Amino acid sequence: MLKLPVPMDLIKYAIGKKNSCFAWIFLAFFLSFALASQAQVPEVPTTQIEAAKSGEDTPIPDTMSDFRVEKVRVDGGADILTIFARRRDPRTPLSGKEDEIPLVSVLRDTLGDKTSDNDQLRYVWMLTYTRSSRRQKLAALVPFLYTRTVNKKSSGTDSPPPVLDLKPPDKGPFDKIFNVVFRKILLSEFSVGVKSSILQYRQNKADYRRSAIAKALTVLSAYQTQSPQVERLFGESELKDIQSRLWLTDKTMGWHMQSENLTRVFDKEIAKTRDIRNQNWELLRQYSEAQGLYFDPLEMPDGSARHALVWAAAADIEANKDKKFDSRFLNIKNPWKDSNLVNWKGYSQVRWFDENSRQVAPDTPDAKPRTLIPLALYGLDFPKIPALLVDFRDNRNVKRREMSGRILHDIVGNVLGLGQFSNLPYFLGRVSYDYITGKRGMDINQASRLRSYSQLKLLLTLDTELDQNFKQEIAERLEYATLNPLENDLDVEAKLARQQYENLLAYAKRPDGLPAQLEKDRREEMVKLVHSSKERLLYSAAHFFSFGLYTKREKSTPELMAKLDLRRQLDSHERNLREIAENSAKPEVDSDVESLTRSLRFISENGAAAKEKTTRALAKIFKITDDEEMRSLCVTGLYRINNSEAKKQLLAIYSSSKTTENWRNLCAHYLKLALEEGQQISSRDAHTIAGISAN
Repeated sequence: MLKLPVPMDLIKYAIGKKNSCFAWIFLAFFLSFALASQAQVPEVPTTQIEAAKSGEDTPIPDTMSDFRVEKVRVDGGADILTIFARRRDPRTPLSGKEDEIPLVSVLRDTLGDKTSDNDQLRYVWMLTYTRSSRRQKLAALVPFLYTRTVNKKSSGTDSPPPVLDLKPPDKGPFDKIFNVVFRKILLSEFSVGVKSSILQYRQNKADYRRSAIAKALTVLSAYQTQSPQVERLFGESELKDIQSRLWLTDKTMGWHMQSENLTRVFDKEIAKTRDIRNQNWELLRQYSEAQGLYFDPLEMPDGSARHALVWAAAADIEANKDKKFDSRFLNIKNPWKDSNLVNWKGYSQVRWFDENSRQVAPDTPDAKPRTLIPLALYGLDFPKIPALLVDFRDNRNVKRREMSGRILHDIVGNVLGLGQFSNLPYFLGRVSYDYITGKRGMDINQASRLRSYSQLKLLLTLDTELDQNFKQEIAERLEYATLNPLENDLDVEAKLARQQYENLLAYAKRPDGLPAQLEKDRREEMVKLVHSSKERLLYSAAHFFSFGLYTKREKSTPELMAKLDLRRQLDSHERNLREIAENSAKPEVDSDVESLTRSLRFISENGAAAKEKTTRALAKIFKITDDEEMRSLCVTGLYRINNSEAKKQLLAIYSSSKTTENWRNLCAHYLKLALEEGQQISSRDAHTIAGISAN
């Protein structure tokens, strides 16, 4: 059983020895080994992991909860796309909207036309995420208050707050700078009590948003893997982009990730999550069965299992009373010596098993019933080991695990005001602590536990297979373990989601609501079309130092709207070319030829303002393709792009010994033409091109 092993005299000693590296390192090692109620994680052979158990993407059967998407037009040229969870129970037919819960809404700015190339995704709303009430905010200010206090009764008429802007204004690192200034300068003027309260509230608010992001990711993943026959209003690339941006919210430089890398981010995160889930599945199954317990995965609507239950048979309690119990990785007390299980009054299930202890239908010949008692529920997406989320015999066990990492963080950061990069002894101690706990696979990673809890709450909201009484018991125990006063319980979240969706639709219909915000966003986007990067940096600094009161926006004109339309289309085609150049070996074989040709043609006609990365992509595509039309469009595109890198790449193709005479002649023609037109060319390349013209 995990307890918080931090003797006060040891903490006082470390605090008193602020300049002692030994004190902080010793404290870190003590915490690491004292928290180690688990042994080191063994390697699980890959041959033992079955793809069916790993949460591989599978179509959603008709009998499970599935999703639908609703599209609502917004004046000014945009759509709100909302994913609804349909709580479909095979025993009862759908009765109407009360069986649906609106979960995730996304704003797609279409500029009011039918061209998809200029579409841009903007805001993401997780509709269970709401502005907190006054009572919740007051509770969130209380230092070391780790529990939910009250629910928000109603969302009122306010529009829901977005959890993310997928295309935020180009403000660079100023938000990060503001956080440092706020913590180190502004808060230093307050007393410890006021400072810790403010930082406590900021932490609770950030955790509440992370929880909403985790739920949104789960919804999008489940929706993405439903049957391909179902008509989708989201494109595959759009779904990947949204999930990638949500994953990147907590990354240090996540805001700077280029769009052409989002697919790679998505694939990397999916592979990482599946690897973790595979290992935890097999690890929990092996250790449960080795102790005589029953492993039972819980499937999400997309067919993946992110959580699992462990049960004990009532008949085994007395029979195994002298059996040794190894709690490694299970993190629960010995069920064979628990007197409460002998006369268990809580929830239980009767299941039927054959002579080989395989679960079968009740009407199977020779099947025998067994009464199963739930012991624990685990999250399988936690790094290294399964994370204990619900202990059906001891709520305090899970609560202590939830609080362990958070208390240490709040004492050091909020009370003592120590930072990893501002205090060398603490930095060395923290690095040692993180290394040891990471290697030993302890379930005290608060960010990962937060994701597991958020996913579990969503599972309870959507699942119709779990017994209602059992679901209610899990929900109650889950609420007990909740640390954040800003959270709401499951029933309230479903109610708030419906209210907030109605509020969002009302906000979209008001001229001074979402249409006005959309217009402001476009005007802010137009700044890139008019001003240089240095000028935009000054505007960003003005926004920062005015605490957001000043934001540079251009006056919208038909000419600027046309430029915005062209710029968005250009961005879309540039991304397509960069992705193909990065991933393709032979474009005419392994790529979408129609899409590639369309992008090449657009660049060759409208690509004057394309970026340097695109020029390198065009040069690479020219080299790896044998298609005459594609090659011709690549050369024309390099001529059309007005920057020195494009002419450098075009000159490199001309100078290559592998380039045939006809392509050399075409390159020479375009290089001469670019020189005559006064395009951007480096002085060295201009001299070389002038030599070509002299021949």
